[in-house]
Amino acid sequence: MKGYGPASYGDGFADVYDDWYPDVTDVDATVRFVTALVPGGRVLELGIGTGRIALPLVEQGAEVTGIDASEAMLEQLAAKRGADRVRAVHGDMAQDVPDGPFDLVLATYNTFFNLTDATAQLACARRVAEVLRPGGRLVLETFVPSDDGDGRSSGVTPRTIEAERVVLTVSRRDAASQRVDGQMIELSEAGIRLRPWSIRYLHPDQLDALAAEAGLELEARFADWRGTPFDPEGPHQVVVYRRPALHTGAPPDGEETT
Repeated sequence: MKGYGPASYGDGFADVYDDWYPDVTDVDATVRFVTALVPGGRVLELGIGTGRIALPLVEQGAEVTGIDASEAMLEQLAAKRGADRVRAVHGDMAQDVPDGPFDLVLATYNTFFNLTDATAQLACARRVAEVLRPGGRLVLETFVPSDDGDGRSSGVTPRTIEAERVVLTVSRRDAASQRVDGQMIELSEAGIRLRPWSIRYLHPDQLDALAAEAGLELEARFADWRGTPFDPEGPHQVVVYRRPALHTGAPPDGEETT
């Protein structure tokens, strides 16, 4: 999408994000899932946004760092109670991931797909592998794309219809490049507001291959944050990758260390 950059989504949606998307992720289940993996651990959230996940994690004892490319999103976070307990970093998660080590890196609700090209996705995964401690985990929540051809499709769908306001979702999908570009168009007496979004989606096997190229191993895949068994025909996944632990065992018989 011409003119679209790392901050475009957050800048466009920061003022309405909490109102429009309060239930896109099961917050309680997400927090329980992460806390069970790394109780009291050091967590990095990619695309921290308004702190919807980070702030509850802090309440459960996690030490949370978050990165977001949108200053508008980080301003929304900073205005909330408990935000002073979160280390917020302004930057592109493909290039500016802060130094660790972290016990767990987290990206919820398709956030990883907000990296809109293959180079950025691989750069992010490699950097995550670098900042994870040995044995640390990357946890991603994404939709599972449907296999519906290799062409282009587009559509316009009403999201909100009110007496004085209409919100339309306009999108275009290119299956060959695995890109979806869209706009939320808000029409009211006050005028027109455009809120752009763009994603590059990956199928589960492609995501696994990307993680492997970055040096991460597949540990588990579920259908949701509650640990429901994964269904390849289902719409969602929560996938856990692990950075291999360092080997510290004794050398084989007959070998000497130097």
